[in-house]
Amino acid sequence: MEKLKRKYGLATAICMVVGTVIGSGVFFKAQNVLAATGGNMPLGIAAWIITGLIMIICSLQFATMATKHEKVSGVVDYAEATCGKSYAYYLAWFMVNIYYPCMTSVLAWVSARYFGVLLGWDMTSANVLTLAGFFLVLSYTVNALSPKIAGKFQVSSTIIKMIPLFLMAIVGTIVGFVNGTLTNNFSTIVTEVVGGNSSGLFAAIIATVFAYEGWIVATSINAELKNPKRNLPLALVIGAIIVVATYVFYFVGVAGGATNEVLINEGATTAFTNIFGAVGGGVLNVCIVISCLGTLNGLMVGSTRGMYAIAARGMGPKPEMFGQVDKTTNMTNNSAIWGLFVCAAWLLYFYGANLTSGWFGLFNFDSSELPIVTIYAFYIPMFIIWMKKEKELGFVKRFLLPCASIIACGFMIFAAVYAHGITPYLKAQADGKFVFPVLFYLIVFAVILVIGAFLKNPKVKKAEAEETAD
Repeated sequence: MEKLKRKYGLATAICMVVGTVIGSGVFFKAQNVLAATGGNMPLGIAAWIITGLIMIICSLQFATMATKHEKVSGVVDYAEATCGKSYAYYLAWFMVNIYYPCMTSVLAWVSARYFGVLLGWDMTSANVLTLAGFFLVLSYTVNALSPKIAGKFQVSSTIIKMIPLFLMAIVGTIVGFVNGTLTNNFSTIVTEVVGGNSSGLFAAIIATVFAYEGWIVATSINAELKNPKRNLPLALVIGAIIVVATYVFYFVGVAGGATNEVLINEGATTAFTNIFGAVGGGVLNVCIVISCLGTLNGLMVGSTRGMYAIAARGMGPKPEMFGQVDKTTNMTNNSAIWGLFVCAAWLLYFYGANLTSGWFGLFNFDSSELPIVTIYAFYIPMFIIWMKKEKELGFVKRFLLPCASIIACGFMIFAAVYAHGITPYLKAQADGKFVFPVLFYLIVFAVILVIGAFLKNPKVKKAEAEETAD
């Protein structure tokens, strides 16, 4: 079987982490956090830091795993090393058919939505959906025909998206101190939060949880990474720290551009306009589009390599087909085609479930957030087995980090369930609106995994049965 070449360096890996986490969310989550805390700035900063620490803890754990295990697809390799080949197969099957394509399809739509704002389109219009499909195909094409160009675009788009964030962090903070807006925002609370500060903090943490998602995608390129046992751990940790620092300083900078009350009602765009003028607002939208496309590119990298990660282990449907690597482009073309198809299917689902009156009845749910429930649940057994197997490691790497990561994963799962509801009636009774529940997402998740069980390579099943018998 033709193998993928080592073509990416540390810079690309770091940009994969930063670029896939920092997307459109950072530009509007500041408003959500302030609304959740009633305009309490210190409480909002605490929320960004707490959720960021959760990401850093998990990054450190996977960084430790990366120094010991390296094969084809990062997190799938770690699952195989800890929980066995079958567990790794189901994790890979979930990631290629739910996790990657759900996030990728939504980012295609978000990219089209912000581009549509520049043209005056309604976000639910057919124009936006068509453009989202075009962005999806464009990202696939770049990754399929020239992985090196895709890597360079990831680096350049990450740099471009960081420019307005750094400008707002620095200029907004200085302007806010000079005119007194920042000092006033830190000392003034707009409204008292029902349930007190603890309730407001938890609500703010939930608002930030999903802005930090996507960093694990960087592990999908470890088979193409130069010196992966050194560069992947560095990329995970350095990238995570950059993301947390960017979010916190940007949040402070935005508070220097407008009062908390204005930010809660009108969002961060007002702060950009106040500081940089009307032109700044237009430039912001352009930067958001580039930011979203960069994140889309990073997610597409994972989507196009998903079936290859399964086939490289001799598992799944037609491993000899999905395991092929093009000799000219050194790209997993058949795997990429599967990834594009599943992304397109989830894009259609997202539009029908969330941007219309609801095409799928009880099975309308938010496909951009709910896969987090299961991805973090998949991590927990890996961390438990790690503590059992890695006897030569010291206390910190064998017990402390995995335990902290398990707590972090449990918190992420609880936050997602709390935010969306496990049944369709919990929040419907409170506000009269139907809530897209975790329960029906889990049913879809289970069905897709059952399909994966039927498509698991029979030769592998036979070998596992013989191994068990021996």
